[in-house]
Amino acid sequence: MLRVAAATTLNGFSCINLCYFSGYGSKHMLSCISSESKFLSSSMGGDIGSSWPNVPRIVLKRGKVQLFHGGNPMVYSGAVDRIIGRPPQSGDSVLVTNGALHPIAWGIYNSVSMFCVRIMQMEDEVLRDASCMLNIEKLLESRISAAKNLRMRLGLPADNTDVYRLVNSEGDRLSGLTVDMLGEFAVVASSAAWVESNRSKIESVIERLTDCRQVFWKPSLAMLKEEGLEVELLQSWQRDSPENSEVGSGIKVVENSIYYKVSLDGQKTGFYADQRESRFLLRSLAKDRTVLDLCCYSGGFSLNAVVGGAIQVTGVDSSLPALELANANKQLNSFNTDSINFVKADITEFMKAAIAAGKSWDLIVLDPPKLAPNKKALRRAMGMYHSLNNLAMRLTKPGGLLMTCSCSGAMTQGGFFLRVLQAAAASSGKKITQLRYAGASADHTIDPAYPEGAYLTNVLLRVL
Repeated sequence: MLRVAAATTLNGFSCINLCYFSGYGSKHMLSCISSESKFLSSSMGGDIGSSWPNVPRIVLKRGKVQLFHGGNPMVYSGAVDRIIGRPPQSGDSVLVTNGALHPIAWGIYNSVSMFCVRIMQMEDEVLRDASCMLNIEKLLESRISAAKNLRMRLGLPADNTDVYRLVNSEGDRLSGLTVDMLGEFAVVASSAAWVESNRSKIESVIERLTDCRQVFWKPSLAMLKEEGLEVELLQSWQRDSPENSEVGSGIKVVENSIYYKVSLDGQKTGFYADQRESRFLLRSLAKDRTVLDLCCYSGGFSLNAVVGGAIQVTGVDSSLPALELANANKQLNSFNTDSINFVKADITEFMKAAIAAGKSWDLIVLDPPKLAPNKKALRRAMGMYHSLNNLAMRLTKPGGLLMTCSCSGAMTQGGFFLRVLQAAAASSGKKITQLRYAGASADHTIDPAYPEGAYLTNVLLRVL
């Protein structure tokens, strides 16, 4: 059997076709080349491809192709065998190919990041619609429009809710781009170099599709540093930006008929819409109960408990700005000041003092900040989660409920949280029953091909 490599050029892309012969002759070889050429031409965009003759090709290692065929958008540098064509610069569009140089996708290249390519479109998507191929502006329009339509199917926005996630990075096929709608404002959380370099296009599309009053931009500095950007310049730009004006400090939103003031100087995009469904559930559980809200931030769970008919609510947080926001939200909704109060304290010290004083609550919410920023920190974080939940269980009245959370992706993706909770129950002498296991609200979409997008775990327990 003879193995022959035949070179051809298709739509500007140099391709190599491997054919095997066993007496079939050159006619079969030409047929093979013609068939393969026709397939590549149609699959990678026809005339669009011909206008991009110098697009670099990122060739994947053997055995890595299937991972990306399945939809994973992150091409790690370790998955790359070689680069063909001119050396790409960060921000360049590239083709991702298999070992035979057949394109399976196109994406945006980064020479510094551990994610050397963020895939934008797979081959099958180009087959269905080639108009977005190598055209980031058209792709943004298509993907953000699809994201908007999906939220509308989820009933967002609604008369009683105007704060929600419009774009959830990999979950909406735009890796590194997160967009939250806060009433008539949009807040972009950027965590990828390609998002920064296409800022004007992104803002234009958001404004056009949502009719928002203004787009605020919040770069995720730690992630962008890993993307090779000069964080000092981003920080300087943030300080001097006209967008960080009085408008940004005066935003008000409504979620399930409760009004909130939002501070863009606060966490992430300014509001945790990921807990919306869990906050609403807690409202239905709070009637005639005493409620303790640990790490209360701007008071979301606490305010829902009051609306649900709780007889007494205590919110605890160590951050003074967070508590100022929580108190402002209490006043904004004209709640009875006797039924809800916010306390500045370290939650560990607060719980230890409450145990020593013999206090207990019917319903406790424990929603600490991210304790495991990565897998390396997981072991230490598990000990911290164990300690916090041990104390919270000891403060829960027999038969009471504990809603406990972890926003550490490493904990959620590894499935460790329930094990930690069981160990905490055993060490505190309690018996727990799982009533609910949930993640982020439905507008925080997740692509099953990229499970790393799951980060939040919310577990409701009965404690005996």
